[in-house]
Amino acid sequence: MSRLSRKIAWRYLFSKKSHSAINAISIVSVCGVAITTLALICTLSVYNGFTELIGSLYSQIDPQIKITPQQGKTIDTNDRAIEQIAEWPEIEVFSPVIEENALCLYKERQRPVLVKGVPDNYTRLSHIQDIVSGGTFQLNDGRIDYVSLGIGVAGQLGVVANSPYPVELYAPNRLGKVNLANPSQSFNGRRIFVASIFCSNQAVYDDQLVILPLSVAREMFSYTSEATAIELQLAPSADENKVAKKLREYLGDNYRVATHIEQNEWYKWVQIEKWITFLILSFILMIATFNVIGALSMLIIDKKRDIDTLQNLGADDRLISKIFLAEGWFISAIGAGSGLILGVLLCYLQQEYGLLKLGSSEGMFITDAYPVKLEFFDTLAVTLVVLLMGFVTAWYPAKFLRKRLLAAKSNRE
Repeated sequence: MSRLSRKIAWRYLFSKKSHSAINAISIVSVCGVAITTLALICTLSVYNGFTELIGSLYSQIDPQIKITPQQGKTIDTNDRAIEQIAEWPEIEVFSPVIEENALCLYKERQRPVLVKGVPDNYTRLSHIQDIVSGGTFQLNDGRIDYVSLGIGVAGQLGVVANSPYPVELYAPNRLGKVNLANPSQSFNGRRIFVASIFCSNQAVYDDQLVILPLSVAREMFSYTSEATAIELQLAPSADENKVAKKLREYLGDNYRVATHIEQNEWYKWVQIEKWITFLILSFILMIATFNVIGALSMLIIDKKRDIDTLQNLGADDRLISKIFLAEGWFISAIGAGSGLILGVLLCYLQQEYGLLKLGSSEGMFITDAYPVKLEFFDTLAVTLVVLLMGFVTAWYPAKFLRKRLLAAKSNRE
């Protein structure tokens, strides 16, 4: 657009119109775009806030990066390619683990559990000590091995920390055959004392997870150097996403590399819901921008004499159409800019002061106020969508005007 067309469009935007309805429609157009932009920014930020909040809860047990096989169940930790990962400068803790299902018995009660065998450096990898609600987390004391139970498992079995009675864990003998004459010989069992009970506030862990030494897990499930996953803690200066990308390129398609958020199924569904909401609000935004078409159409009618004057002064059809195209752009840009500023300001106030509460009573939920997190990519996506829709809705009346001018010119000739 030429500088002249922009100047005239800017003048038309704030000049007094002969019909007050044109001003009203222009104001409604700006407000519609601004409110929808505000809603998009705030909604996406709330989704980001909840994703970060839930991710922080899972990160108490989940590692920063987890490597699992794409096919099969185990990873050979003696594989040189796997061993070399531990030597990378970005890797602070390299922890092979075993996760398998087993049966847990305590006195007269029993329930299926998820056994997680971890090495001695597990306390450097996770924040398990921070969520212990009873006892002291330890894997062994040099002589005796210990197990830690999720609070849901402990509650259903009736176990307390430091109980004088051990729990019993049983798993099918992976390498042996079923002995029909004596079925108990088809299971590997282990009696082990409970050192601690932990509470992560996540049912997926609290109601099924038990943590014990990696050596005990390998003995129970007949493994030697195998692990079902490799868990990694990165150096403080390392970027999680960059390291994950580097691992994917290094390991190829035989392994799945997941960051701590990607390790959970809920993340995928939250992202799907987030972008479906984005599409719905974008559709509402598209309806709001249709007001720009009405505003420009009314303005074209109102400025008919000005158009004739410009033509008499030598303005061609392209310049005149660019004036009203710029007019539509200004309406959309002012609305988008206003909504963007208000959205960022509202997100900041919510983040700092928690204006919108989740419940009337404090402590009812994990967080008292709606969590928000403003991300640059979301802001950029909203801005581009608003400006694109603004251009399309401004282009249509300008194109229609140009066709009308060309038709009038041909009739005169």
